[in-house]
Amino acid sequence: MDKIAVLIPCYNEEKTIGKVVRDAKAALPDATIYVYNNNSKDRTAEIAAEAGAIVRNEYMQGKGNVIRRMFREIDALVYVMVDGDDTYPMDAAPEMVDKVLNHNSDMVVGDRLSSTYYQENKRPFHNFGNNLVRGSINKLFDCNIRDIMTGFRAFSYEFVKTFPVLSKGFEIETEMTIHAVYNNMQIDNVVIDYRDRPEGSVSKLNTYSDGFKVLRTIMRLYRSYKPFGFFTLIAALLALISVIFFVPILQEYWATHLVPRFPTLIVCCFIMLSAVQSFFAGVILSTMAIGDRRQFEMQLNMLQRHKENDYNG
Repeated sequence: MDKIAVLIPCYNEEKTIGKVVRDAKAALPDATIYVYNNNSKDRTAEIAAEAGAIVRNEYMQGKGNVIRRMFREIDALVYVMVDGDDTYPMDAAPEMVDKVLNHNSDMVVGDRLSSTYYQENKRPFHNFGNNLVRGSINKLFDCNIRDIMTGFRAFSYEFVKTFPVLSKGFEIETEMTIHAVYNNMQIDNVVIDYRDRPEGSVSKLNTYSDGFKVLRTIMRLYRSYKPFGFFTLIAALLALISVIFFVPILQEYWATHLVPRFPTLIVCCFIMLSAVQSFFAGVILSTMAIGDRRQFEMQLNMLQRHKENDYNG
């Protein structure tokens, strides 16, 4: 088991990967640097190896697939994950590591949005997307995470070994954040000075398609982690639709004692029945989610003992 593992997922980053590896070695001399090459068509892997990193390959395309491979293969007391595009300053890494090792943090977020991100980033829709995602998660999950989409984070062993990677692409950062929030893990923020990509380095993130994937991931995880709120919202919407169409029928019945629109009345009844079913589905799934939380806490206790035995042994 490594004490500190620096994890760098890479796809076509030959212009910057050498500097990122060297910066990581300078900031964390005791760390082991891992570069995971994701089918790069340039000299990313070769340059990373020359800079002193351990290079491994993930052949399934997508950042989520790379992170799944990294988390499976590497054991460490603390993990530092950083993108290979040289947009994050590695001089913040020691503080992030310290929070995991000495202050019980499970995830430390490199917060770009509180410093230079809006000045450095040249893509306005990315700014809007970051704010939308941050606001949605903080509202839905009742938390206060300052930067959801950052690619610079530190993790504890317990976080890494309990995190179920379901996403394949860039929505993985959203999934990490919600996992930590829902399971009441300790999350800390370290403000960092973001810098835009150097000239000639191209972002792999598609503003629109990846943005929609992130929003879809938020709703999927909200349904899974907060089923009572999700299905109660659906129940309220269905009940409102049923009442809106039922009120004119009821008014007409009071005036004439006749119900001329029986098909509409029947549909209203079915919609209201669906609302009741949705509500009780939320109740049942919420009870099951509480059971999953209990199992998760037991798994954390087992991992804690396993980590101590592995590192001390």
